[in-house]
Amino acid sequence: MNFTNKNFPALKNDRLLRAARGQEVDKVPVWVMRQAGRYLPEFQEVRAKHDFFTVCRTPELACEVTLQPLRRYDHLDASIIFSDILVIPQALGMTVEMHPGKGPVFPNPLNDPMEIDGLKEDGAVSRLLYVGDAITLTRHKIEGKVPLIGFTGAPFTLMGYMIEGGGSQNMQKTKEWLTKFPKDVHKLLSLLTRVIIDYLVMQVDSGAQLLQVFESSADHLTREMFAEVSAPYLKEIRDGVRKQIEEKKLEQVPMTVFAKGGGHSLDVQATLGYETLGLDWTVDPVEARKIVGDNITLQGNLDPQDLYKTPEEIRQLTLDMVRKFGKTRYVANLGHGITPQTPLESMTAFTDAVHEAL
Repeated sequence: MNFTNKNFPALKNDRLLRAARGQEVDKVPVWVMRQAGRYLPEFQEVRAKHDFFTVCRTPELACEVTLQPLRRYDHLDASIIFSDILVIPQALGMTVEMHPGKGPVFPNPLNDPMEIDGLKEDGAVSRLLYVGDAITLTRHKIEGKVPLIGFTGAPFTLMGYMIEGGGSQNMQKTKEWLTKFPKDVHKLLSLLTRVIIDYLVMQVDSGAQLLQVFESSADHLTREMFAEVSAPYLKEIRDGVRKQIEEKKLEQVPMTVFAKGGGHSLDVQATLGYETLGLDWTVDPVEARKIVGDNITLQGNLDPQDLYKTPEEIRQLTLDMVRKFGKTRYVANLGHGITPQTPLESMTAFTDAVHEAL
């Protein structure tokens, strides 16, 4: 495959992009976080033969698993490139392993702020070009059926993994750093922000049509801390991406920020310049709309655990959710990623119901 060929097939379904930009849609667009993932038997078949990060780093494999949910579910209005937020720490020289039943593990996390200087910022994005190649390949293979989303983890979320050495229920070490080493924390967040901006622009240059920034650890931050260690960097990312895209004469793409557990700061998020705000399942759609106003698109927010209910229950919950959000400036999704044991028919019930509503 010639990964430099950017003459992509014309887009046939632009509901997602129209909703993100506040334009009229015929139906509410729907996609699901982690839709190319462990709940699909065809994904499990690929994983049985290949290590997780091998799939991420091999454009043909990443493309294949990105397309799998589209083949199974007729009502999906977007695809999201198969990758992982932790490819950035890898590109900075850290080792990340995916352990069965445990998730990502850093054998050598950051134990001392002095280790920040050992991170390899120079050339980091060049070490992530496989993601761009996967995006370009997928744009061709998807044949314009739906838009392709690119993504990244947000600086605070990535920093947490790098310090904790993996996922953490209390982020105790990270919180100690926030108290003991505030200057070093901001130094690391700034470094990550610079890499993220270049990484996202590379994704757009490769063919990504919308970008999502995952602040997956916002639930560990108070409103005050969110304003200090998350919001400024999220804004810098949005502004930096927009500026670089303009300088490179690329087409501007809508951007979404999803701050899981960040419902306490929706008003702050509304000032960051993102076209879309993702909501987790704890946020009331009606209240969210009152807070952010009518000029921002909302995305979400069915509880992933609801997908373990009967198809009829899922249908009713989804219809209720969509009617609360309304048809304008809304993208239907879950309030977090789909979980591994989710029944396949639940996705059918969810996506069908979204298009049935309104």
